Amino acid sequence: MTGASDLCFFPSSDGDLAYLDSGSGDPVVLLHAGYVDHRYWADQIPALAAEYRVIAPDVRGHGFSANATEPFRWADDLAALLRHLDAGPAVLVGVSMGGVIATDTVLEYPELVRAVVTCGAATGDFQYSDSWTREIQAEYARTLGAGDIEGWLAAFLRVVPGPHRTAADIDPEIPRRLNEMALHMITKHTPDEKDWHVRVTDSWSRLSTIEVPLLALNGTLEPAELIDAAERLVREVPNGRTETVEGVGHYINMEKPDDFNRVVLEFLRSL
Repeated sequence: MTGASDLCFFPSSDGDLAYLDSGSGDPVVLLHAGYVDHRYWADQIPALAAEYRVIAPDVRGHGFSANATEPFRWADDLAALLRHLDAGPAVLVGVSMGGVIATDTVLEYPELVRAVVTCGAATGDFQYSDSWTREIQAEYARTLGAGDIEGWLAAFLRVVPGPHRTAADIDPEIPRRLNEMALHMITKHTPDEKDWHVRVTDSWSRLSTIEVPLLALNGTLEPAELIDAAERLVREVPNGRTETVEGVGHYINMEKPDDFNRVVLEFLRSL
């Protein structure tokens, strides 16, 4: 896995934002899930960089990027980075939080986006209501409030098998990698730290304005309501379609990297 020595830094208006920049050709931006960083894409960067310019940023407050000290939006940070690198329009590929960032950015900055792949996500307006996910979200809040890092990490890693499996069903290397990144991220923050993130709203009603191709790629073991939200997403985007990978959950690119890379590369080559 890469580290700080491999990174470039973009001096944003509120601190330096870290990113990897590999390969050459049409730009593809990899947007990681919440609580992790660019290392999440270790199995994708070499495969995609053989044909494309791959940019993998650390979202503000994650990895080696600066924490926020003032209000910010994910889409604004990404747009500023793409303009700094003269890398638009780019294909945005995001998992979970990264998928929301991709959707936010194509809505707010359509001129910078060529296509979107969103995985384990729909829009920023989507909110989980199933009891399993709500329980984990409550545990995140409780352990963070108590400054219980080990408890928070345990709750975070429950997401790996998802609601349909146990930890015994998962390659132990996956939670090990996630734990390394999540521990790095959570120790950058304090329990009483202000959340400066500003959400993009009214996204569902604007989906019909997305003119670029959009692929919603999900594992079949995601919660049913997330699969339903992905279906709604592609119904409302004029050039949207779905695809699934059998037998995986939220961290689809880590569990079945070869399948994930194949589907993404096929999509990229079709543009």
